[in-house]
Amino acid sequence: MVCALFISQQILAGELVNETNVQVNEQLSIERIFSSPSLNGQTPKSLKLSPDGSRVTYLQGKSDDLNQYDLWEYNLKSNENKLLVGSQVLFSGMEVLSNEEKARRERQRMYGFGIMEYKFSKDGSALLFPLNGNIYYYHLESKKAKRLTETSAFETDVRFSPKGNYVSFIRGENIFVLNIENGKEIKLTKDGGSNNIKNGMSEFVAQEEMDRMTGYWWSPDEKHIAFLRVDESPVKVVIRNEIYAEKIELIEQRYPATGTNNVNIQLAVTDIKGKKTRFIALDEAQGVTSKNNKNDFYIPRVKWLPDSKEVSYQWQSRDQKTLTLKTYNLKKRKQKTLLTEQSDHWLNLHHDLVFLSDNKSFIWASERDGYKHLYHFTNNGRLINQLTKGNWVVDSIKHVDEKNGLIYFTGRADTPLERHLYRVPLNGKSPEHVDRISKRNGFHSIIFSKDSKSYIDSFSNISTPKQVSLHQANGEHVTWLEENKVTKDHPISPYYNNLIQPKFGALSASDGETSLYYKLYKPENMAPGKKYPVIVRVYGGPHAQLVKNSWQGADVTQYMVKQGYIVFQLDNRGSNYRGTAFEFPIHEKLGEVEVADQIKGVEYLRSLEFVDKDRIGVFGHSYGGYMALMTMFKAGNYFKAGVSGAPVTDWLLYDTHYTERYLNHPEVNADGYKKSSVLPYVAGLEGPLMIYHGMADDNVLFSNTTKLIKTLQDEGKIFELMTYPGSKHSMRGKKVKVHLNKTIMNFFDRHFK
Repeated sequence: MVCALFISQQILAGELVNETNVQVNEQLSIERIFSSPSLNGQTPKSLKLSPDGSRVTYLQGKSDDLNQYDLWEYNLKSNENKLLVGSQVLFSGMEVLSNEEKARRERQRMYGFGIMEYKFSKDGSALLFPLNGNIYYYHLESKKAKRLTETSAFETDVRFSPKGNYVSFIRGENIFVLNIENGKEIKLTKDGGSNNIKNGMSEFVAQEEMDRMTGYWWSPDEKHIAFLRVDESPVKVVIRNEIYAEKIELIEQRYPATGTNNVNIQLAVTDIKGKKTRFIALDEAQGVTSKNNKNDFYIPRVKWLPDSKEVSYQWQSRDQKTLTLKTYNLKKRKQKTLLTEQSDHWLNLHHDLVFLSDNKSFIWASERDGYKHLYHFTNNGRLINQLTKGNWVVDSIKHVDEKNGLIYFTGRADTPLERHLYRVPLNGKSPEHVDRISKRNGFHSIIFSKDSKSYIDSFSNISTPKQVSLHQANGEHVTWLEENKVTKDHPISPYYNNLIQPKFGALSASDGETSLYYKLYKPENMAPGKKYPVIVRVYGGPHAQLVKNSWQGADVTQYMVKQGYIVFQLDNRGSNYRGTAFEFPIHEKLGEVEVADQIKGVEYLRSLEFVDKDRIGVFGHSYGGYMALMTMFKAGNYFKAGVSGAPVTDWLLYDTHYTERYLNHPEVNADGYKKSSVLPYVAGLEGPLMIYHGMADDNVLFSNTTKLIKTLQDEGKIFELMTYPGSKHSMRGKKVKVHLNKTIMNFFDRHFK
């Protein structure tokens, strides 16, 4: 495994692909960080290789408004980037979203307007665009768009059928298919929208916590659709305030707080004429269900087998310690268990299931040996072989080349701080050895072509803004799709030469064995003998990583350093990409080992001669906001001032799937819930504290902060509060971000300078 310190030396040695003949240096301001054009340069999103292989498409913000997106292409024949479809060609008015779509986009962290989603037809000749609740069909040769739906209702989750003969979508909480040739619509489900029933849709926790944004799936032969029927009636209705500048809205939301009821869920298969629907028994022989509710389980994944004769689904127990992969045969109406994963702690969900085209075997990812690795099973559930092995983790499968017997995947075989593309043979003869395909040190996001011949690589490292390139399957560079080179015309040019490169390193946790990676930014031209204040930027929660060799650019961290602050980040135990032994110490006791590890980071900072130990502060958002409170309340002698953004303060206020994964059910672990809340430790607050929260947050509800406010007041603790009317959890919008970050900097300046 490559040492993080070695990586740091490589970076600081100047492994740059960008030109350095940039403009005269300018002072970085908070306003400029959040203004257009983006300082990151051209950062295409939603990259796709067209099915016919003629173009690479992507969404890109307009130069004068980075939040308004159009569809662009890199044409492989002409070797040029050009606008493919402008959003105004489809719809020129102001987009009005339904409440369901607003929530869906918030769950997807999808922000902006214009073209936000697009789908290719099978042959690549046409595109689908959901826009303003309508469906637009665009033919690439004729360059003509037509609206497929003419109702006033809002259509969402729009897609082509596998062979391209139909368009499917959700309207009024029911599933519809539309025949493209004759324009005829068929309503496949009938009871959605009444009695709290939703068909083909994902429930709240599936969207927010399971990374499942849909509730229906086409069979490859286009003859059937599998779908989930969700009954929300068991979930308690919470009346939530959304406070805006000029109004207060009372939102009735079915929010499954930890320990309370989830939805009832059913899995069904219907033919595309909507005449025959069969429900699959989900509670039979599953082994682990609630004593009070036989429906107390989750269905996080559904996937068809290639022959369309069977559909698979993953059944997860409510305590998330059991995960079963099953198949249902449509003709025989029988189920079969392929495998069962079990854990004493919890099981992490993933999307790494690939059924091979021979209908005889499949690839599956598992953490059964302590690290996420790939395994090959027969369709009867017999293990053929382990495909990858070692003290490192696989990120995700990117492509299976069955013809040549190769699996391409991203992972951390070299170092947890970088993500690379690798390949292994399907025969599993050397699981300890993987071939690294990506060349440059840093972070690689990969999209493979269906023909196994090429892939798109979105790459960055700590000193290189995101670059997008096309490669042959062996890694050979074919062409730039967006080189994003830092020249005098690049938006970051005036600031690039003054960017502070961090030092990467590792510390030992309190157990004396576990390595904790950190990243340290120091102001330039530090005066000998002078001691500087520190801001510890923390997240600290599961499924996250702050310390990595990827581009951060001219962001707020750089601004803080320019203002004379040292900035420090450390990934504590419980965070991601280090294996289960690194994650599991937080089980049933949040805010304990994470705080201990962050204290280790401060002890290291105190050992540095240029650090002022009496001016070490902490700042974090979401789980980071929770961590800011826990460190201030439990370790105030280490953390002298703190800013907590949108924090969870009492885990009883958060949702079932996330909270019970780590803390178990409140009835089982009441003491763990109490000790994991910030509220019992409020009396420990000594230093200055600022809290901020969006007043329309539907993820970490604003009641988390109001409950904290009351507890702080009852304890006689003085604190500062900043609220943002209308803001959701992600605090979007330039004006909000500028004001928020100026407020944070003003807080630290007042107390540390």
